Amino acid sequence: MRSNKFGIRIAASALALAVSCGAHAVTDEDILKDAETTDDIVSYGMGLQGQRFSPLTDLNTDNVKHLQPVWGFAFGGEKMRGQESQPMIKDGVMYVTASYSRVYAIDVKTGEEIWQYDARLPDGIMPCCDVVNRGVALYNDKVIFGTLDAKLVALNKDTGKPMWIKKVADYQAGYAITAAPLIVKGKVITGVSGGEFGIVGKVEAYDANTGDLMWTRPTVEGHMGYVYKDGKKIESGISGGKAGQTWPGDMWKNGGAATWLGGTYDEETDSLFFGTGNPAPWNSHLRPGDNLFSSSRLAIDPDDGSIKWHFQTTPHDGWDYDGVNELISFDLKENGKTIKAAATADRNGFFYVLNRENGDFIRGFPFVDKITWAEGLDPETGRPIFAENGRPGDPSNSEAGKGETVVAQPAFLGGKNWMPMAYNPQTELFYVPSNEWSMDIWNEPVSYKKGAAFLGAGFTIKPANEDYIGVLRAMDPKTGEEVWRYENPAPLWGGVMTTAGDLVFTGTPEGYLKAFDAKTGEELYKFNTGSGVVGTPVTWTMDGEQYVSVLSGWGGAVPLWGGEVAKVVKDFNQGGMVWTFKLPKDRVAAK
Repeated sequence: MRSNKFGIRIAASALALAVSCGAHAVTDEDILKDAETTDDIVSYGMGLQGQRFSPLTDLNTDNVKHLQPVWGFAFGGEKMRGQESQPMIKDGVMYVTASYSRVYAIDVKTGEEIWQYDARLPDGIMPCCDVVNRGVALYNDKVIFGTLDAKLVALNKDTGKPMWIKKVADYQAGYAITAAPLIVKGKVITGVSGGEFGIVGKVEAYDANTGDLMWTRPTVEGHMGYVYKDGKKIESGISGGKAGQTWPGDMWKNGGAATWLGGTYDEETDSLFFGTGNPAPWNSHLRPGDNLFSSSRLAIDPDDGSIKWHFQTTPHDGWDYDGVNELISFDLKENGKTIKAAATADRNGFFYVLNRENGDFIRGFPFVDKITWAEGLDPETGRPIFAENGRPGDPSNSEAGKGETVVAQPAFLGGKNWMPMAYNPQTELFYVPSNEWSMDIWNEPVSYKKGAAFLGAGFTIKPANEDYIGVLRAMDPKTGEEVWRYENPAPLWGGVMTTAGDLVFTGTPEGYLKAFDAKTGEELYKFNTGSGVVGTPVTWTMDGEQYVSVLSGWGGAVPLWGGEVAKVVKDFNQGGMVWTFKLPKDRVAAK
């Protein structure tokens, strides 16, 4: 093992193997076709639309019980928590991130390390919700990822050596990057974290080969967007047209709306789909109005960053419900027609089906058992019908220094948080990792200070049931019906994958990788990885065998923000590993 000044470790024998195996550069075409190819994974979401569906059928409901672990790779060190990454696989090499902004290249045949890169993080990073990273992007000869001090780093795929590093935002103001970047048309598309610090959310595009900034689009109304051409910075219009339309005074200047979960892309409409986080501060009485473009889904032009349309799930958000959850493109077939649709399961407890061409509301329905902050959705617009007395009280009307406490369900960690759901075009169902919890929430006075928490609220989270919190649900986007459910004692915090073999995979904080029948919800397989699974599983083929990989390593927002829920998971072991499984050739049977 040798090292160099960049904090990279390279295994010489494994590196030689990787170089000699006929590896080739990842192209735009490779990325666009990722959902169709089965021998690699080169996009976050197993396809740019984010369906997390594999057409593989070798592994199926009949033989998944024979799935076997073949190797485990430990990240090592003391940084053993919050492993939320999705692995990428190309030409026999797995590229995966770990907590504290680390990247690994691993030989997928042996599980041996090829190289490791550790970002040199400053002492003052301010990640709101643990030191997680959700994955890399691959392009040409580069492995690209974001860091907790809000930088983009491009590494050489064979050596791990940095090829370019770009500062995206000021970490001292509360910015960070935790999401996997997106590659579209040779551009690295990234969002930013930091909504709890009064930052201004944005989506930006960088040249994947050079790291040069190409355009920037703020996600708070009133801020100017720019495109960059021939070294010139050119104004490209104010987000929302002008300031102050849906914000009072100058509150828009620190309006939040962080784009912390990254986005998806639909080639058919040539649209990036990004969600935006909570408005800042949480105390909604300080900012009357809809507070665009917070808690929304945005369709963005990948060529110049202009906003094509928006759909706001929680106008004037007063519960930290965000709107960042992934918007998954799919074809909605009903009444003899096929609609270019997209769906999202929001933190606020409602599932939304939209027309992805124009953002029009098609339908919405609850996907959790109880919602208290709203009575329902307007059937024409999808706008929430706010419940009377459902909003935390105004602290300015109280002598106690805080507003009236309300009980809100779901809790601010959401009916579904960051963990991605999956869509199976064969069953025409979405598989949603969700949680049942409530919160006591109240508002407090607050003022903005750079780099300080900008909440103006207090809260306590509680389980909604005695025997379970997490629920994996199969939801029908045509009817709003819950087709089946699996209840889990601890909160679900990992992503979901589904396959043409009628399988649904996800992990649990108790440490299990589990597989379910996609049609019935019957549990068919489980394997304990030794630590909570909060990553997202993937599957691919190599040498005629189907493999499954997932990260293991408990962490994330629940133990940090979970209140009484944190007591449920306090004894769970932290960890940091990649587990890889395969179905032996002699166990493959026709499905």
